[in-house]
Amino acid sequence: MNIDIIGAGIGGLTTAIALEQKGIKTRIFEQAERIKPVGAGIILANNAMQVYEKLGLRKIIEENGNPICSMNITKSNLKPLSKIDLSYFEQKHNVKNIAIHRGALQQILIDKLKSTQINLNHKLTSITKNSNGYYLKFENDAQVQSSAVLGADGLNSIVRKNIFPNNSIRNANQICWRGITEYDLPIKYKNELNEAWGKSDRFGFVQIAENRVYWYALKSFKKNKNEFSINDLELYFNGYNSIVKNIIKSTKKEQINAAEISDLKPTNTWFKENVCLIGDAAHATTPNMGQGACQAIEDAFVLSECLDKYEIIKAFTEYQKLRLPKAHQVVKASWLVGKMAHLKNPILIGLRNQMLRLTPSSANRKQNEQIFQLAEI
Repeated sequence: MNIDIIGAGIGGLTTAIALEQKGIKTRIFEQAERIKPVGAGIILANNAMQVYEKLGLRKIIEENGNPICSMNITKSNLKPLSKIDLSYFEQKHNVKNIAIHRGALQQILIDKLKSTQINLNHKLTSITKNSNGYYLKFENDAQVQSSAVLGADGLNSIVRKNIFPNNSIRNANQICWRGITEYDLPIKYKNELNEAWGKSDRFGFVQIAENRVYWYALKSFKKNKNEFSINDLELYFNGYNSIVKNIIKSTKKEQINAAEISDLKPTNTWFKENVCLIGDAAHATTPNMGQGACQAIEDAFVLSECLDKYEIIKAFTEYQKLRLPKAHQVVKASWLVGKMAHLKNPILIGLRNQMLRLTPSSANRKQNEQIFQLAEI
């Protein structure tokens, strides 16, 4: 079996590695002219690290990242509201939660590939079914015959638009800035993810390597993201703890990326005949639970197991059955968390904060228990 993967992001690369290890030949087609490190970090939660353990990548990822022992929600002054202790899950699944530079992870995955060819500067424009499978046409005029296609091409997936044109993207009316900076965090924060919630905004930060901090900042907007300027970031978060202000101040403006926050309205069908969606192309989520890439990594594991065990249509059917309920659970929960984090009314903010403080740790553990548990195939 030969499988063509559209997209060389975290999901596409992980899928190629998993399929290679099952003896299934793959090709990757990526629209970018070159793969360059994006200035952002990523948190590989316990579920993702369980997959990378199975693929033989846990050790090198740990060596290139920073272990995270807790995830905290705080007030804007960094006073804790909620804490999830991750040590329980570390002991249960024998893997750590790792914060790492997205570019470093991408390079680790590329280096792990043995036979898969990555075709750069191949932006897909159309998929046409024919007697031999599928005819793929690219913007650079390249044309490829394919027997099976995996769409790993993100929120604005061309594969999805070709096979399921009626799906819709939801805008959360929030802008997100992401940056990486050289900054020496106080020791108490070095192995934590902290996300501070304010009034219609929030700020998260985590160490990804020695003296390197990845951070993200979000604000709600009314009409469009142009209401805010990257040059006024320090002003927007002036009411936050001095650590937050110092992190922003230490970051070079050209290393800050801005984007609107969106997700894909949940859809119940991820494949049609020999074309199947994975990762954000199937179930793009807002980043509020840190599970976007992790869910794509789970897709890679489950799909490769199914393709190893079943013929292709049965494999896609089982993959969708195993993965869709959990992926949708994450999408829906993440959307709600994003709305809750950006409350504007002071009374509602007070009630929210009280609720977070009073939620027992057992309830937080139960929710993460479900997220961190891999499917059995």
